[in-house]
Amino acid sequence: MIKKINRSLFAKVFLFTTILLIFMSFLVYGLLAWFMPHSYSIELNDALDRQTHNFIRELEQVSIEESGGLFDTFLLNSAVNYISLYTDNGQSIPLPTDQESTSDIQAMEAAVCEENVALQEASSYEEAPALLSNYYFSFHGSDERYLLTVYGDAARVEELRSSFVNLFPLLLFSIVITALAASVLYSHMITKPVRRISRISKEMSALNLEWQLEERRSDELGTLEKSLNFLSRKLSGTLSELQLANQKLEQDITLVRELEQARLDFFSAASHELKTPVTIIKGQLEGMLFKIGAYKDREKYLARALKVTGNLERMVDEILTLSRLETASADFQTEPFDYIPLIYGCISEVEDFIAEKELKLNLSLPSSALLSGNAFLIGKVFSNLIGNAVKYSPQGAEITVSATETPNQFTFSVQNTGTHIPDEDLPKIFDAFFRTDPSRNRSTGGSGLGLYIVQKILCHHKSKCRAENTLSGVCFSFDMEKDGYKG
Repeated sequence: MIKKINRSLFAKVFLFTTILLIFMSFLVYGLLAWFMPHSYSIELNDALDRQTHNFIRELEQVSIEESGGLFDTFLLNSAVNYISLYTDNGQSIPLPTDQESTSDIQAMEAAVCEENVALQEASSYEEAPALLSNYYFSFHGSDERYLLTVYGDAARVEELRSSFVNLFPLLLFSIVITALAASVLYSHMITKPVRRISRISKEMSALNLEWQLEERRSDELGTLEKSLNFLSRKLSGTLSELQLANQKLEQDITLVRELEQARLDFFSAASHELKTPVTIIKGQLEGMLFKIGAYKDREKYLARALKVTGNLERMVDEILTLSRLETASADFQTEPFDYIPLIYGCISEVEDFIAEKELKLNLSLPSSALLSGNAFLIGKVFSNLIGNAVKYSPQGAEITVSATETPNQFTFSVQNTGTHIPDEDLPKIFDAFFRTDPSRNRSTGGSGLGLYIVQKILCHHKSKCRAENTLSGVCFSFDMEKDGYKG
């Protein structure tokens, strides 16, 4: 039971309030039960004293024989229960009244005396004041002093005190019921905001922030409610930011894993591609060294070995280019340059192959076109695209190199005729080491890295190369923003 009370704020407030209300009620009741009879008795004594003094002043103006009517009038007063008269030496004498016999007066005197003696024995003056007063006086024309004893009606005081005693059980029941009801109401009123704040705290601990406290109070609890609302908004915003950051982190982790897997796949493929020409060169050299069969013709196979070595060199150079591209994000230098001379330079490098295959070259280029980027890398893009068009075009085919201009960008395209890429291979041609016809490409010296390098370079320039089959051949194109354009 004690543990439950200690764990419950409502129980603590209820118990404390109940005890306090009952204590205060009994305290007030006790003070009233003592003070009201006491105060009433004093008031009656004061009133009796004033009346008696007035009566004595009247007695002092008449003789004892003429005072009977005054005594009768005074006795009729409701505040006076009985009076007695004594000589100076304490001897009781009959009252000089005109309305009652001496025997009746004596009997009344005896009864009142017994009543007042009982009252005096039962309690002190402070607890139950007896309405009794003594006065000395002299009648008119007489030197003898008399003692007048006046008895007031103390029954009213006792009735008032008895009424408090008789009402005690009812008051006790009323006090307990009222205290319990008031304690329940007060405890509920006091603990309601605390219980609401406690519930909100539990929801906050569970990161449930979809709530809002009603700020109706202006006291300390109201300040606490405002603080909790502010804290909730801050936590909600922070939690949202953390969720977004977590999502971004997960995406970054996924991207890093994909890049790492792509890197592993690339190096695995590169190892395989490098191993093939090395194996060929090794086989040819061993055959020539040991003069095995046709390898006795050393000049023939030395030339073949040299050709394979050249292909291997180009592949290693392309791999090194890719390696530099992987680290170019840190030191990637961009500058404005005119790409038209780069195109003419790439064409001049393959003029002999164009003439050998009797290819028709069509050029549609502006006089100048400024781009912003790395001129060396963009030059490799042009070189690979134009070189592939020349390399894989059939005898007598037509090649078109064009550049079109829009207000914000240039579109470069290379189109050749006489050949197509299988539709199922189009999405794969920009993958590392991918060849549409592996045997044919190896015979022509292709490494499968050219278009992969092209796409990597263009990605660094926020562009992308496209490949599509046309009615007469294949077209490669890409877009680049003009120098100084802010998209």
